[in-house]
Amino acid sequence: MDSIVKLDELVPDFTLSDLDDNAHTLSDWRGKIVILNFWSAECPWSLRADEAMASAGEEWGENVLLWSVASNKNESRAELKKSAAERGLQTVLLDSDNVVADLFEAVTTPHFFVIDEQGFLRYKGALDDVTFRQRTASRSYLLDAISAMLSGNRPDFPESAGYGCSIVRDFAGDALLASP
Repeated sequence: MDSIVKLDELVPDFTLSDLDDNAHTLSDWRGKIVILNFWSAECPWSLRADEAMASAGEEWGENVLLWSVASNKNESRAELKKSAAERGLQTVLLDSDNVVADLFEAVTTPHFFVIDEQGFLRYKGALDDVTFRQRTASRSYLLDAISAMLSGNRPDFPESAGYGCSIVRDFAGDALLASP
């Protein structure tokens, strides 16, 4: 998995383990729309996205699968489990070596990537257009993309810039505290 996945390309198969060490392989879910949400237990933007996705997920039912992918080096398994339980997340996958984050060039939490039923990347980017300067969403990029795909269409707006907290790829932990 050396190359970067681009829009409208077949996503290479990968397997990640969840918080209980159960393996989840992308190709096992062909026939469903899979949302990869690069996720953080600490990021307030991830919390906001989790809340938005909870209500949308009820409408989609079994046609859409949401995988929250934990790629931050600084978040412990215990912290991830606690946040996932509090937020009602079904599947949190561990990507502690950033292999999948690098494959998609994910840079923020949240950062969404939507894979269609045949395994092609059809959307990448933010949940919506909310930023520090624009506090109310005027467009929901992700929800619009999923609606289009459920109707058998491609998203009208297949890409937006990810927005949220940076994915922590390196973490020195206590070494930072000991530095002069």
